[in-house]
Formats: sequence, C-alpha cells, structure tokens
Amino acid sequence: MNKKILSLAVAAAMVAPGAAMAEAILYGKLNMSIDWADVTNVISEGAIVPGAVDPETGEQLVAPIPDRDQNFQGWGLNGGGYIPGEKRANRIGVKGSEDLGNGLKAIYQVEFGIPMTEETRNLAATGANNSPTMRNSFLGLAGDWGTFLVGRHDTPLKISTAKLDLFSDTMADYNGTARFNDVRADNAIAYISPSLSGFQLMGMVHAGGGSTIIPSNGNIFADSIAEGWSAAGIYSNGPFSVSAAYELFGNDLYMDSTTVLLGDPLFIDPVTGEAVANPDFVADDFSVWRIGLGLLDWNGFTLSAIYEDQSDKVDGQLWKAGGSDFAAPTSLQIWQVQAGYAFGNNMVKAMYGAGSRDSDFDNSLSEIDPYKNSLDGDYYTWAVGFDHNFSKRTKAYVLYTQVDDDASQEINGTQWDGFSLGMMHSF
Repeated sequence: MNKKILSLAVAAAMVAPGAAMAEAILYGKLNMSIDWADVTNVISEGAIVPGAVDPETGEQLVAPIPDRDQNFQGWGLNGGGYIPGEKRANRIGVKGSEDLGNGLKAIYQVEFGIPMTEETRNLAATGANNSPTMRNSFLGLAGDWGTFLVGRHDTPLKISTAKLDLFSDTMADYNGTARFNDVRADNAIAYISPSLSGFQLMGMVHAGGGSTIIPSNGNIFADSIAEGWSAAGIYSNGPFSVSAAYELFGNDLYMDSTTVLLGDPLFIDPVTGEAVANPDFVADDFSVWRIGLGLLDWNGFTLSAIYEDQSDKVDGQLWKAGGSDFAAPTSLQIWQVQAGYAFGNNMVKAMYGAGSRDSDFDNSLSEIDPYKNSLDGDYYTWAVGFDHNFSKRTKAYVLYTQVDDDASQEINGTQWDGFSLGMMHSF
C-alpha cells in the first residue's frame, strides 16, 4: 500500500555497512487496468464543425455542431485516450552500487517509463506512437554522511508525501484528482541526509543550462545552477509521519530568450500613454509549499492528510497579460484526506479532497463573468477502493472516483467520474 519513496531514499538504504560490491539489479512495476469513465465537455472549443451556409441562397449546407456538451462516456485501458486521471506509470530499470571502501559507495540507476497501452488518442492499432520515457536516473555517492546524486529525479516536495497516497498510480491518484503539483526535475543535483532519530532533510537544485519547461528554443537567461530548487523535511517515528516541503521554479524557465529581451512592458503607447504588456512575459517565480501528516499501518489503520498552496501560477500570469485565451487562476489551494483499513490480504480505502482557485481580478466586472469559475471556482473529489494482495509483489484492485468542478463548462474535461479494475506486479 505504500508508494515507494523514490530512489533518493532507496540510494540511502544502499549504504549498509560491510556490503560488498553489488550486481546490477533489474527491477520494475507493471500496472494494467480496465477503465470506464464519463467525462463532461471533453472536446476543446473550436474543434467542432461550425456549420456552412450557401452564400447565394442562404441555405444551410452543413449543420453546426456545438463545441460544448460533447462528452466522452466509455471504456479504455490504463488511463489512455480520453480516460481521465493519471496514467499507470509502468516502468523498468536497472540499479546497483560499487563499494569504494572507507564506507563510501558509488550508486547508479537508470529507469524507463514504458507505455503498456495506447495513451495519446491516435495510432491505436500500430504500437508505434508511445516511446519509452526517462524516469529517475542518476549517478551518485553514498555514505554515512548521506547521499549525493546528479541526474533526473523526483523533487523533495514530491517525495515528502509519496507514501501518503493510497491510490497512487491509479485513476484516483492524487495528482489526477486533487491536482497536486508533483515534479520530476531533469537537471537535478540532490542531497538526502541520513536519518537522525527519524528526521531527514532533502534538498535539490535544478541547473538551468539554458533549457526551459515550455516548448522553446531555450533561454540564455536560464543560466543559474539553482534555476529551480526544492527542499523537504520528513519525520518518521513508527506509524507517524510528518513532512513539510517547499519548491520554486524561476520565471526564466517559462520564457524563451526573445521574450526576456523584449521585456515587459513592450512599449508605451504614444497616444494613450498606457503600457502595452508583453503577452508572453512571466514576471514571477512559480512556487509551491506542502504539508503532510500520516498515521501509517497502525493496527491496520492508515490515515493521511495533505495541504498544498500553489502561488503565481504561470498560466494565470499569461492570461492576465493577454498571452493566453485560457482563463486561469494565479493561485490554487488544495487539501485531501485519505483513510484505509487493512485486514488479512485486503484493504478498504477512501479519499476526499478539494481545490480552491484564486485570482486578483475584480469579479464585479461584467467582462469577467464568463470566466468566474475558471478564475475563482472550486472543485471536489472523492474515491473508494478495495485492494487484494495475492502476494507481497502482486495486487489486484477495484475503485470508483469522481471529480466535480465549478468550471466544467469553461475548462474541458475537468469534471468526470470513473471506475477502474486493475492489477499491479512489482519485480
């Protein structure tokens, strides 16, 4: 039932005193599910036929199809196509270590994400459109002083609450329902301390290298060794777990070089004297902080609670500057509680959560009316599930989950409910 604390912690565990040089270990996780979902307003605006009229006679040649109230209701596998929620995160990897003497080890890991089914709504009968992706992959050193690594890795904020999600890697995963902001950094330099009476510290920086998070030709100003950073503290004592984490991604990661060079504002209108905004300029860093509390496997009971605050959201900044047609909030507050009870080889579990959007627009303005729910609306999510463990490595599960969103008519596909029957196997 526990979600693995990513390879940072795995790496730290590999420093057992006296261990000899280890062989490379092949490992993985396979997760297949049969899904059914009902998704409201799933097709993007403008993607439907607007209709056609004969310019001479005025006769309607093609009837218009509305770009709203087009829903998906049907079956799929592994969260692919229009099936909502997170994908199933199938993976395979190799990891190992070498004893360097004096309590020091070299550690390594290379992990690939493997799409087991079609996940992109096209070429479904060819098997040709889903390439493997890189997951946590690194090279580093470990010793009594802790673990240091360089490569791709989940951030400390993501790690801090990973084991609190009883629905991890399923349709009801908390990233796809409550919409927490978990990140895997591609240019990571990370450190995890040893456990000191149950307390651990983790830190990571994201080296810019001129790369950006958005599709672009890069940004020469994204040049810092800490263009983004993340830190977390985790305390574990028996069944109790408490964590606090914060991370920040610099604004240069969301712009290309040209946008930065143009600056903001673009110019001052000579007639009105008003500043003309640069619609692609991201002025503020995006930041997230998160708190997690857990009572894990205490006489069969598991309880968890998570709160997250996302500030200066990039899509909200762009819409405010006129650079996006998609109305988005500038901040988001999320909370979720989960509970489970294990008996024998089984577990029953449930979750409930909500998100609250916030923006600094004057909602009394009439021009804001069509966007109110997108800017300041709330959403709610819940799920129930049942797990059966055939062994320590193989589990079957069934679940039902639902997301209700005030902005379901403004934002495509945000309101839905679904059923999933699946099986996981780790090796």
